Amino acid sequence: MKLLLLCLGLILVCAQQKENSDVALRNFDIPKISGEWYSIFLASDVKEKIEQNGSMRIFVDLIRVLDNSSLYGEYQTKVNGECTEFSVVADKTEEDGVYSVKYDGYNVLRISEFGNNEHMILYLVNFDKDRPYQLLEFYAREPDVSPEIKEEFVKIVQKQGIVKENIIDLTQTDRCFQLRGNGVGQA
Repeated sequence: MKLLLLCLGLILVCAQQKENSDVALRNFDIPKISGEWYSIFLASDVKEKIEQNGSMRIFVDLIRVLDNSSLYGEYQTKVNGECTEFSVVADKTEEDGVYSVKYDGYNVLRISEFGNNEHMILYLVNFDKDRPYQLLEFYAREPDVSPEIKEEFVKIVQKQGIVKENIIDLTQTDRCFQLRGNGVGQA
């Protein structure tokens, strides 16, 4: 069963990459991924997963490439109203830029560069106990991006069949510990 889910996930991720070939997306140069990142957008075809208290309402802090080519990520989320830190390891699959990770179910994800090495998109297919869903996360090296870049991301999300109402601009919300230097999240 896990193999079947993995195959379905890889098919969906590969189809996503092919569909977006007309957009400025390409595999991320993985060695350049290490470092601090900020969550800018979340988008999903199951909105409750990314809304307040949703299991996928997460904020990236740091990503590192491990010696075995897996990715280590540090994130934050709110649990009972409190910002909590956690980490995950995404294991590299046989396909370049495609990883698998267990978090809120089984996930297959592809990392795509967006414009340059200062921005990236994670396209994730989640197989939880209810039904598969897709999630796009937009990360940047700075806490915010230009309106033009935000508009381009919205177009990419809509090409994936996700409606604009299911896109959350995290620069306008409480981002837990993401605003480095003050030690606490926004009010």
